[in-house]
Amino acid sequence: MSDAALAVVLGLCSAVTLAFANLAVKMGTDILVGRAILSASAALLILPAAFFVAPPDAATWQALARAIPAHLLYQFCLVQAMQRGDLSLVFPIMRGGAPLLTAIAGVALLGEHLSLAGWAGLVLATGAVARFVRPTGGDSLAQHPDAAAILWALGTGVGVALYNIADAHGVRTAPQPATYIVWLFLLDWIGVSIAALALRRRALGAAIATKWRYGVTAGALSILSFGAALYAMSLIEAAKVSALRETAVVWAALFGSRFLAEGFGGRRLAAALVLAAGLVLLQIAG
Repeated sequence: MSDAALAVVLGLCSAVTLAFANLAVKMGTDILVGRAILSASAALLILPAAFFVAPPDAATWQALARAIPAHLLYQFCLVQAMQRGDLSLVFPIMRGGAPLLTAIAGVALLGEHLSLAGWAGLVLATGAVARFVRPTGGDSLAQHPDAAAILWALGTGVGVALYNIADAHGVRTAPQPATYIVWLFLLDWIGVSIAALALRRRALGAAIATKWRYGVTAGALSILSFGAALYAMSLIEAAKVSALRETAVVWAALFGSRFLAEGFGGRRLAAALVLAAGLVLLQIAG
């Protein structure tokens, strides 16, 4: 299998596991607590790998120092969005807009290149995300019943784009991709866990006792999803990996309908198909 084909497979696997991980968090009683348990579980699960990968060098530590704040911003906005809106609403917004932002940043900061058709695919996909946002009655964003959730979801999308660029740089400069992946997970849990301890101390203890299975499951899925995406970024452009990973919006909408009894009408199905078409165009165009 070629590097490009392997990257595509990893990106699609990352999409499915990403949707499952967020479903597991959403099924918990407290999103912040769920994210804290997810991150801590992922760190514990991946800890043994630290003894088998090359140690981080100076460039890796610098990359991690840039990436961790971006991940913290993402997690803060994610918690706010998922507390306020359905998974099938906020997830497409927060994830679907990220490929376009990642592409812009990749060109500006990483020297990556996309063809005109590739840009067209990204714009088409982003337009499909906008369709998810638009209320059925055509009201403005200010009149949207979930306006706060949408704004936090848009902020989450910015966080996704920032950490995509930071992580793409880190995984390419580390002694080996696994070094960056392992140490990112070992450090990423600290900020959100401190926030959960400060704001949800009692809820955190109760969740660990009764809902720990959701968090551990989500943590394991997070390792699979993000590890696959980061390794794929070492093989092809960050924008393409981001686009593949964001097909998770289709899975999240389906999972929200199936497991959380959220609505998934024809309008969102059509938007999901347009989103997929845009991402396919991106892959074909190069």
